[in-house]
Amino acid sequence: MTRATVNIEELRALMAGLLETEPEKVTDEAHFAHELDIDSLLMLEISARVESAYGVPENAVAVSGANTLAELHAFLTSKLAGETSDSPLIRPRPLSEPAARLFMFHHAGGSHLLYRGWAEHFPQDWELCLLEAPGRGQLQALPLIDDCDRLVDYFHTAIAPLLDRPFGFFGHSMGALIAYQLTCGLFRQGDPLPTWLGVSAYGAPRGETDADDRPHLMPNDELRRWLRSVGGSPPQLLDNDDVWHKFAPVFRSDFTLVDTWAPPRDPEPLPVPLSVFGGRQDKLFGKDRLLAWRAFTTHFRGLKRYEGGHFYLMNHQHPLAGAITAAMRSAAP
Repeated sequence: MTRATVNIEELRALMAGLLETEPEKVTDEAHFAHELDIDSLLMLEISARVESAYGVPENAVAVSGANTLAELHAFLTSKLAGETSDSPLIRPRPLSEPAARLFMFHHAGGSHLLYRGWAEHFPQDWELCLLEAPGRGQLQALPLIDDCDRLVDYFHTAIAPLLDRPFGFFGHSMGALIAYQLTCGLFRQGDPLPTWLGVSAYGAPRGETDADDRPHLMPNDELRRWLRSVGGSPPQLLDNDDVWHKFAPVFRSDFTLVDTWAPPRDPEPLPVPLSVFGGRQDKLFGKDRLLAWRAFTTHFRGLKRYEGGHFYLMNHQHPLAGAITAAMRSAAP
């Protein structure tokens, strides 16, 4: 039997029963692994029970990235709220007349959940619009898109009615590529342009590609090792064969999109202010590759790096949101 709403106290009681402990010990912010001693196998059992109780897709909880009861509650609430929608747009705080809109694009193998909880860090009169690629989340039934131009067109169709007020784009990793290409498309077509473009943890396009740096061609074991080294993927996804085989196609499709995209030759710099963000310990894109973005805009707003690797942003939500807000405001005409 499924439920239409998620009561956090019922969820707490369910978790406590599986852990054979008192409900008060399952606090909202207690970390599943570090404080509640939940290992990957127990997490899979919890996932199965929660998915059955609330009617969400199989293995959705296991790969949601939720590490606390509060995060799990937010994830389930989001899933149930989006059950009847086939739109790639998720608006955590819908506004009828926002002062600005910020469209945010997720990484390869990810979903809009990369940005869960971010809305509270932005101005109250801004509307965050989180984009979700097909084949995951509330679009799980839709076929995956492994071509950059097709995914850009898909997102363009979805957001076109919302470009009626100042807006910005921010993309992380694969999302940075999508945000850039979408901006290029708007520029070519003479459509409204973002007041600001933010690219995170993705190097500027270049003509040559490294033949060894093509994850979509890696054998399964090598790809899993590579993902572990990069970080950002929950251990229960990479360590459990059943879960991995279910979600490996999503990773491969997204990496195919990135690896097969052909950068334009001598692209015209965009007349859009562009800021770059990254992690100081990112193994994929160093400072030089990030700074190379200055050639792709007429208004380069600099590079800001934070402590951490490719997924540095998970530990810097508040300061990064502040930097994005300041950049968008300073770029506004």
